[in-house]
Amino acid sequence: MTLARVAAAARRSAALPLVLAVSAVDVDGGASVGVDDTAVLPVASASKLLLLAEVSRRLDTGELRPDQPVTVGSADTAGGTGLLGRLSRRGWTVEDLCWLTAAVSDNTATNALLRLVGLDAPARLEESLGLGGLTLHDYVRDTRGPDVPPVFATGTARALAGLVAHAVRGTMTSPEASARLLRWMRSNTDHGLVPALVPHDPYATCFPAPLPGGLLVANKTGTDSGVRADAGVVIGERRLAYAVVAHWDTALGSSTERAAVHAIRDVGRTLADYAARPGPG
Repeated sequence: MTLARVAAAARRSAALPLVLAVSAVDVDGGASVGVDDTAVLPVASASKLLLLAEVSRRLDTGELRPDQPVTVGSADTAGGTGLLGRLSRRGWTVEDLCWLTAAVSDNTATNALLRLVGLDAPARLEESLGLGGLTLHDYVRDTRGPDVPPVFATGTARALAGLVAHAVRGTMTSPEASARLLRWMRSNTDHGLVPALVPHDPYATCFPAPLPGGLLVANKTGTDSGVRADAGVVIGERRLAYAVVAHWDTALGSSTERAAVHAIRDVGRTLADYAARPGPG
């Protein structure tokens, strides 16, 4: 089983009216594969990994404290995914907001964290890691007028997979910051894209150590009109960092959306097959 099968699964989508960008990195063996992985596409909430990485870095250096209170104001409130705007409490800590962002992609929590660190800080981290093409352009907004960026974030599959690979290797900014980001990713409740056809245990307490005879997944998804994205790691006999981004014209209707989801899940199945098999030697 080689990574060529991952690329083949991505290329099966070539006849579909969409772009399917895929990047996969064998964290231990060093092999990698990409299909349209340098295409800059809207990546929706998958880009929140970069924000979480910056917060994790600051927790590591002491610039932020996990229990530091953060007041969530009306300017932070956004609809869409999340729970915070539906809860009665308004006082939260930095780490509370990170868990909400990672677990349920909470848009209000995301905005509060962005306000705390600023948009420039994730950009500096992205540059220092040499990811090349992952950008948070703005806060999450319910509507986007002509005076704001047209999308929340753009990126490449290669940049997203590269960020995850850094975290898995412990080289994001430090081993501690890397491990913290992985713990947050592990809490993600959306396993409907890449992990959907992957036989994995989402609750195994051994993570990130391998599960004997099984697979583990930690990921972050992104969903917007014409966009489905998923970046994460599959851990089995091998550790495989990945990112899959689908983009299509929404005028094509729901059938294209369904085709995109099926294509992403097909890639996920090949990622799992690769991670489950021992490497050479």
